[in-house]
Amino acid sequence: MNIRNLLVGSAFAVAAAAIPIAGQARVVEIDVGVAPPPPRVEVVPAPRHGYVWASGYWHYDHGHYVWKSGHWVVAREGHQYVQHEWVANAGRWHFRGGHWDDD
Repeated sequence: MNIRNLLVGSAFAVAAAAIPIAGQARVVEIDVGVAPPPPRVEVVPAPRHGYVWASGYWHYDHGHYVWKSGHWVVAREGHQYVQHEWVANAGRWHFRGGHWDDD
């Protein structure tokens, strides 16, 4: 086997491993005791065919909030995108990451 074939095969293996598998998708959820800052105002770009806008949100990271800007995600036929959300519950804040719902 020559070095070119080895490199091409390795690159393909890495790319294939990075492709998410629908059955392995999970929703990120966390609870914290500190309320997130108010959402930032974002200008949503004009619609793009085949994409859904995922709004920006506050991400809790190592004891503080970090703003994650909105971005386009590829639409999934038969699914609805549910935006990231923070919900107050019994003095704590619960975060549920954006995800696809097939209802």
